[in-house]
Amino acid sequence: MVSRRVLCGILALASVSAFGQENFIRDNFDKREVRVPMRDGKTLFTSIYIPKKLTSPAPFLMMRTPYSCRPYGADAYRGQLGPEASFNQLPYIFVYQDVRGRYQSEGDFNWMNPYIPNKQAGQVDESTDTRDTIDWLLKNVPNNNGRVGVYGTSFPGHYAAQTLIDPHPALRAVSPQAPMDDNWMGDDMFHNGAFFLPHAMNFISGFGVPRTGPTSQYGPRAFTHDNPDGYEFFLKLGPIASSNEKYNMKTIDLWQKWINHPNYDEYWQPQQVSQHLKKVGQVPVLIVGGWYDAEDLQGPLRIYRRIEEWNKNNRTHLVMGPWYHGSWNGGPGNALWDIPFTVNTGEEYRTQIQRPFFDYYLRDVGNVNDISEVTMFDTGAHRWFKGAEWPPKDSQPINLMLQPDGSINLVDKPARGSATPIEWLSDPARPVPSSATISVGMPREYLLEDQRFVWKRPDVVSFVTEPMNEDLTLVGPISAALSVSTSGTDSDFVVKLIDVFPYDSSVRSARDGTKSLAGYQKLVRGEPMRAKFRNSWSKPEPMVANERTAVNFVLPDICHTFKKGHRVMVQIQSSWFPIVDRNPQKFVENIFFAKPEDFQKATQRIFVGGADGSRLSIRIAR
Repeated sequence: MVSRRVLCGILALASVSAFGQENFIRDNFDKREVRVPMRDGKTLFTSIYIPKKLTSPAPFLMMRTPYSCRPYGADAYRGQLGPEASFNQLPYIFVYQDVRGRYQSEGDFNWMNPYIPNKQAGQVDESTDTRDTIDWLLKNVPNNNGRVGVYGTSFPGHYAAQTLIDPHPALRAVSPQAPMDDNWMGDDMFHNGAFFLPHAMNFISGFGVPRTGPTSQYGPRAFTHDNPDGYEFFLKLGPIASSNEKYNMKTIDLWQKWINHPNYDEYWQPQQVSQHLKKVGQVPVLIVGGWYDAEDLQGPLRIYRRIEEWNKNNRTHLVMGPWYHGSWNGGPGNALWDIPFTVNTGEEYRTQIQRPFFDYYLRDVGNVNDISEVTMFDTGAHRWFKGAEWPPKDSQPINLMLQPDGSINLVDKPARGSATPIEWLSDPARPVPSSATISVGMPREYLLEDQRFVWKRPDVVSFVTEPMNEDLTLVGPISAALSVSTSGTDSDFVVKLIDVFPYDSSVRSARDGTKSLAGYQKLVRGEPMRAKFRNSWSKPEPMVANERTAVNFVLPDICHTFKKGHRVMVQIQSSWFPIVDRNPQKFVENIFFAKPEDFQKATQRIFVGGADGSRLSIRIAR
């Protein structure tokens, strides 16, 4: 099965005949294929589409990708140019490049190739490759206006963000969309130390296939699934290291790096992009993400915050909409899974934000006066929040205090008193499922799916408010302060914030009009925390069995209104499978190499109520 990240690359970045515009592009653009020389002597394969009837010099709009800039061949044309289909009609010089070490480009590929701050002679990274490419384009492609824009979604979004580390003077507009910032700190592979197993293993079994030199086609994937049910497939896999022999993952070098670096160490730390974003300056930036992006939700938020922190008076915009990974550049955007929206969010973003952004900064067309610094879609009220900062300056802190009777108190300050434990038995042989969908991959709908399929499991603890008397809008990151214990020496704690629809709701499912959403438990945000990382991401520590312990972590931002009549629910559990790999619940140095006998049942406790009980903290928009 092709992973969604590879599928995104194939659909968004390669020639796709379904768009049906190859003939239009062939008639209106001249295509050049060149090998652009880098300063170390390697060449990067680059496709250039130049409008045939330019009436004035045009800007470059470039995407650098590890997913191939195919179709290869001077007579083979892409089915779409630019971020979305309407750009086919616009006077840009479109540039696509295979990054170093991928497909037709020379050199060696490095995963999220780290920036080298103080380069020695002969050292290169993505910033030098981008600079060398822009220099070559300006000098060798006639009739350009000296301006360059860079964009990309997912891995190409990561490369777009890398251009901001050491920007070329000709760089005038950059749009990192669903950019990977840090694959250990919340993007793709690890979330708070917990490993996103099917996403990582499925993706890298194809993407990580080695090559011996420039190629237009990699070899077959390391394995194919022998069971369509991912829950059963990954449960039978056993300890993750067994994938080396069972599923031929020993042939994937990147997989070996990942499973041999389970902590946030010297392998992962240099890859983080945002730590280097101190020289963005006045380069206009449009950062785009989806509230329901199962892969790269953290990247846009973290990159925006770092740019804001280190680059005063910059021209950076952040857009977060009700979208899956990359879905903002296709379709109306008026529904997702079961949830209908009253706004065509995709169309509004493309016509009112993305196209004006590039047209203004690259072509001096129109204006950007209507593009707010932050444009955040309220996923409960179905409206855009537009403002000058995020979270909103006038928002106020609030605590969701979990109570022994299963209720939630919404308070500014905790009440007095001592906490009470609530316990459940967590069994690694029967982990809590992460989705009701049968899939070997990571079903993208798991981030907003109805949670009633696990609500009554004895290993899922639920807390819920009374119906809201008025609308409650929660904004920004969610801080979880858990007071817990375990009979083992390690544990996962999954926190889920849920919007419970009223039982008299008249809303119907967007994918099945016969289905009522009455009583629907819509996931608003969910995130795991591996307790052994509670004090340090790089130096994990065992828990002391049955000792009450503080486990604190931060869930990604939300912008969500719990409408009048809806209820706020919080669910806590100790597994989320197979999205998250199983915790043996016994401390081991490297979970990936745990032995079958290490996986043990454990009694988990969460202490709630009183002044020192478990809580979620967030902000209320006034």
